[in-house]
Amino acid sequence: MKKPSNKKDGSSIAITATLEEPNLLQILVEKLAECNVDIGYSLKQVQPGWKAIETSSIEVLVSGSVNFSNENDPMNVPFVTCFLFTCTKPTEGKYDLTWSRSLS
Repeated sequence: MKKPSNKKDGSSIAITATLEEPNLLQILVEKLAECNVDIGYSLKQVQPGWKAIETSSIEVLVSGSVNFSNENDPMNVPFVTCFLFTCTKPTEGKYDLTWSRSLS
């Protein structure tokens, strides 16, 4: 790996993250959310005009790579890390992936 330069020349760097098999990951997370048995929050009374939803959050290991690039030195760094995924479900229907966050 090259030593970072102390120059402030206005050059830019592009950073992208790529997950392996994102569609498969979404299906897996939504299926796992269905396994999380709850007492049925979506049946609770809420304020008029509001709708109760069920939520399910799970932690899953995710793999992918982070790519750093500038004009001279592209770098690809693989990773495996934990993500917290939250799925929501209306009164009727299936869980949908709504939110995710890296835990590292």
